[in-house]
Amino acid sequence: MTSLRVQTLPNRCRTGGPAGATALTLLVFHSFTFLFLSCNPERLKQTDALKQEMADKKIKRVTNADLNERVDAWGKQIAELAQNELETKLKAGISPDSVCELRQLPKTAALAKRYALEIDLLGPPDIQNSKLAPKEREVLDAYLYNAENKLPQQANIQRIADTLYVFNTAVPTESPICKACFGDQKQPLAVWRLAFTKREIIRRITVKKK
Repeated sequence: MTSLRVQTLPNRCRTGGPAGATALTLLVFHSFTFLFLSCNPERLKQTDALKQEMADKKIKRVTNADLNERVDAWGKQIAELAQNELETKLKAGISPDSVCELRQLPKTAALAKRYALEIDLLGPPDIQNSKLAPKEREVLDAYLYNAENKLPQQANIQRIADTLYVFNTAVPTESPICKACFGDQKQPLAVWRLAFTKREIIRRITVKKK
């Protein structure tokens, strides 16, 4: 009778048993993943975007209080610097048509770029500006009411759609900005609008903490 024998290979021919097999499997897997991503640039973009999104969500230690505090500090500093530059230009005789639109203000433009934010100078007509969020128009209307009744003005922060933080502060009525930029209004009023993105605020806070 002929019998079939299963001969065990010598140890030197094995890949190292279970551990070696696992290592080989992992090597093949990572090589396949690398080749797959390399051949699929769109997939790679999605992977990078997913990593960024996960990193943003991972930051649990940044609270709303942290965000408001930072926006308040930055907003006051940036608005003051922009206001000083605008007033200096007006006093130097630069046309209001140019500087009231925040053109020819290199320092202000540099701040907007550095903090990745939008800087605008609003007035009474912007209460009807449909490009602004309803909350923003309400705040602007409150500023106008205070100006008309000679009430004190305070800085304000509005969170818009959980992605944008808008800092507002009114320009003092005695500033040449109000008359030069909105002097044709029944009540001259100028309000700074600084719009910060939530992602950029978090990024700058966490980078500073590291």
